[in-house]
Amino acid sequence: MMSENEKYTELETDTTITDSEEIKEEKNTENETPEIVENSNNQLNNEEEQNSPSIPEVEVEQTTNSPEIITEDDTKTSNVASEAEITSLKNQLEAEKEQSQSLQNQYMRLNADFENFRRRTSREKDELEEKAKKKTIIEFLSVVDNFERARSQLKPSTDGEMAIHKSYQGVYKTFVESLKKIGVSAMRPEGELFDPNYHEAMLRQPTNEYPEGTVIDQLVRGYLLNDQVLRHAMVTVATEMEDEPVKDGDNEILLEEE
Repeated sequence: MMSENEKYTELETDTTITDSEEIKEEKNTENETPEIVENSNNQLNNEEEQNSPSIPEVEVEQTTNSPEIITEDDTKTSNVASEAEITSLKNQLEAEKEQSQSLQNQYMRLNADFENFRRRTSREKDELEEKAKKKTIIEFLSVVDNFERARSQLKPSTDGEMAIHKSYQGVYKTFVESLKKIGVSAMRPEGELFDPNYHEAMLRQPTNEYPEGTVIDQLVRGYLLNDQVLRHAMVTVATEMEDEPVKDGDNEILLEEE
C-alpha cells in the first residue's frame, strides 16, 4: 500500500500534467483563431473586389527637376525658327498690303464710274429738260408771229379800234416778257452778214446799198433760247447788182457806173 505522501505526489503530478495539457490546448486554439479570422477577412475582401467596379490604375510619372542644358545647336535652331516666322509675317504683311491696294484701286474705279454716271445722267436730264422746253416754246412762237402781224397790218382809226389794239398789244407784251424770263430772245439780223447757223436765206435781192451777203430784211423772226437756236430767222440777202447791157447793132455796150 502507498503511503499518503506518495498519493499526494501522484495527485500533484496528475494535476500538473492536466494543467500542462490544458495550456497546450489553449495555445493551439489561440493559434488557430487568427488563421480563421484571417481566412474570413480574405474571403470578404475577395467578395468586395468582385462586387466593386474596377478602377484603372493611374501611373504617375515622376518628373525630375533637373536643369536643361542649352547648347549652341539649340540656339541656332531657335534663331532659324524666329527668322522663318519673321519672313512668314513679312510675306503676310505684303499680301495684306497688296490686297488693301487692290481694294483701294477698286474703290477709286467705282467712285470714278459713279461720278461719270452722275454727270452723264445730270447732263442727260438737263438735255431732256432743254429739249422739252424748246419744243414747248416753239409751239408758242406762232402765237407771237400772229400778234406781230396784227400789229403791223392793223391801223386803228377810231377810239374803239384803238382800245382793242391796246388790249391785245398788252397781252402780246405780257407774253413776250414771260418768254424773256425763261431765256428766250428775238434775233435782230438786219444789217448783219448772213450766217447759216442763225439765218435761212429765203430771197436774194440785188442792191448797191448793202454789201453782198448782208441781211436786208427779216421775213420771219428768229428766236434763241439762251445760246441755242429755237428757230432760224428767214431773211432776204443782198447780192451784187449786175450792169444792164445796151444793144447797138450787133454789139453790146455795158453802161459804166459814173
